[in-house]
Amino acid sequence: MVKIVKFGGSSLADAHQFKKVGDIIKSDPDRRFVVPSAPGKRFKDDIKVTDLLYKAYNAESEQEFECTFDTIKDRYQSIIDELNLTVDLTEEFEVIKKNFQDQISEEYAASRGEYLNGILLANYLGFEFVDPATCIFIDEHGNYDDKKTDPVLSKKLSEVENCVIPGFYGSCSEDPTKIRTFSRGGSDVTGSIVAKCGQVKLYENWTDVSGFLVADPRIVKNPEVIGTITYKELRELSYMGASVLHENAVFPIRSQGIPIVIKNTNKPEDAGTLIVESTVHKPDHIITGISGKQGFATIMIEKDMMNDEIGFGRKVLQVIEEAGLSYEHTPSGIDTMNVIVELNSFIEHEQEILANLHRAVEPDSIELESDLALIAIVGRGMKDGRGVAAKVFTALANKKINVKMIDQGSSELNIIVGVKNIHFNDAIRAIYNTFIEQE
Repeated sequence: MVKIVKFGGSSLADAHQFKKVGDIIKSDPDRRFVVPSAPGKRFKDDIKVTDLLYKAYNAESEQEFECTFDTIKDRYQSIIDELNLTVDLTEEFEVIKKNFQDQISEEYAASRGEYLNGILLANYLGFEFVDPATCIFIDEHGNYDDKKTDPVLSKKLSEVENCVIPGFYGSCSEDPTKIRTFSRGGSDVTGSIVAKCGQVKLYENWTDVSGFLVADPRIVKNPEVIGTITYKELRELSYMGASVLHENAVFPIRSQGIPIVIKNTNKPEDAGTLIVESTVHKPDHIITGISGKQGFATIMIEKDMMNDEIGFGRKVLQVIEEAGLSYEHTPSGIDTMNVIVELNSFIEHEQEILANLHRAVEPDSIELESDLALIAIVGRGMKDGRGVAAKVFTALANKKINVKMIDQGSSELNIIVGVKNIHFNDAIRAIYNTFIEQE
């Protein structure tokens, strides 16, 4: 059973972690394709290599550039020295330095962390190194171009027994000489692309936690690990802030039905979380997970007889679209329509949007509220559960938390509630206690 394994930055932060990764890969010959991230933090106040690369590229003085660049070089050299690797990065750093000084592109700069780590890991494992710039293509919107990528990458993977292919970056669909990156955490997406094109049976995603947790451990003390979760549930939780796996990581493999398992590099014996297309596995609880984000604004539009006006909602959303914003939810009443948007993006276009809304739909009034957090309660078990929304309301009411909005999808897979930012953590804890600890 061919497997692809992806290792996050914390799993490859130093030589000690490299050895753990090597042991994991060598323990199973089916682990043929490896996707590494750039070195992450070695300790709490350490700086990730990707952040150092951004800092070097945007340095305001030659002294700052040289100092930061030397720090980056030292990170990789320490790994080489401690592992006694037979690789010399001198020429690579000379090329990178020149390209930085020529200000080639920030995406190129950010990608060099994965690129260099891939070279080291390939040397350590004795695997072939495959540069994704030659076989993964990313369009102008930062999305993977499957039509260009799939035939090229599939052919390459069929020709190698084992390989290391760095995550996070590829080349521009329109100009293959230019490096382009996915959004932060995009190595997860690379792993999915390799899984699809390599026709693997399992995608192992190794990180520093033993699976996907029901809630954020920074908010809930010792939350349970989710045993099995579906692609749809994962997508909902990731989009709303759960950060173990990139929210777009399921798209390349969803059509193939390839399962993903989240594993802990530091505790490889732990079962982890299995992510699947669908399952008859009965969940342990009615809900699968809880996640959320703070920092939203609500545009509250009121107009008498709104429900009789054809195209009202379309006109409102067109104004939002023309400002270059996306919306989160649109809870509405007979004479009211609320549009929830990301606050920081909205602030930049606030007065423009308000003026355009007045022109487009001639409302009786428009009010704004900027103190909103959204919490997603997600679970395939909710479809067959009774009174889930009522239990959410009760849990929050018992903590004297007012619900500002609620939105439940027709799939009955999730419920979104809005609360004040100040109540965000308490609300998540209250929901967790009700659905997990008290069940």
